[in-house]
Amino acid sequence: MTKPSMETIAPAAATDDSPRLKSAVRRLRLRELMASQEFVDSELLSRELRVSESTIRRDLIALEREGTLRRVHGGALSFQARDEQLDFYRLSKVSHSEKERIGAATSELIKDGQTLLLAAGSTVVEVARNLAGRPLQVVTNSIPVAQVFWDCKSVEVTMTGGFVFPRIGVLLGPICDQMLDSISADVLVMGIAGITEEGLSDSNTLIMGTMRKMIERARRVIIVADHTKFGRKSLVHIAPLSQIDCLVTDAALPAAYEEMLNAQGVQCILA
Repeated sequence: MTKPSMETIAPAAATDDSPRLKSAVRRLRLRELMASQEFVDSELLSRELRVSESTIRRDLIALEREGTLRRVHGGALSFQARDEQLDFYRLSKVSHSEKERIGAATSELIKDGQTLLLAAGSTVVEVARNLAGRPLQVVTNSIPVAQVFWDCKSVEVTMTGGFVFPRIGVLLGPICDQMLDSISADVLVMGIAGITEEGLSDSNTLIMGTMRKMIERARRVIIVADHTKFGRKSLVHIAPLSQIDCLVTDAALPAAYEEMLNAQGVQCILA
């Protein structure tokens, strides 16, 4: 499902002066938005819906009571979108054909004999599938990525160790980070939940430290993300665009985002 952009959230037409009706219309719009993205910003909602932040806060409190979302500092997290972000099987089915093309295009950027950091994520798994059989050294904190190479004799795989995050099969925590401190990689391939002009963001606060450390340990950073990740601002800022060397996405990316990446010196490849 294509995520509705914030620009589409226009104020509801006031056909009735009843505060109850206006509240119901606003909350319906909020439910629709929360069904498609994991984080909404209170200040932005206030401007777009032309109501005070206190009104938005009351709406979010009401939706939290009914189980639609969880309020956090600056906005709210969607339970539905959050649940999808924490389920590798469900994630792997979303935009699958786009992810396959991204995986194939990204594999062409990798040279034989390189040491790769492959982060967690369904798009990174598609990259791994296109690398199987090539002479490479791979370091990963992703169980699904490691499984791609389990019977591949040409790829040397090292797992970081650490706590296993359930359902998405990612390793994280102090043990993982200590291992990353000891390595140096030619290339990092990493997926991301959100990409805006401000940079990369993700909804998983537990893994943000590991993601930042991976960026530090690689000489070249390649981000893989389908076009639906653009314009999404998730809960936690991970890194500015200036820390990215290349971004591989699908051909449905709007031209404005390609121009944004070029302006930041990021190579953009459309698969």
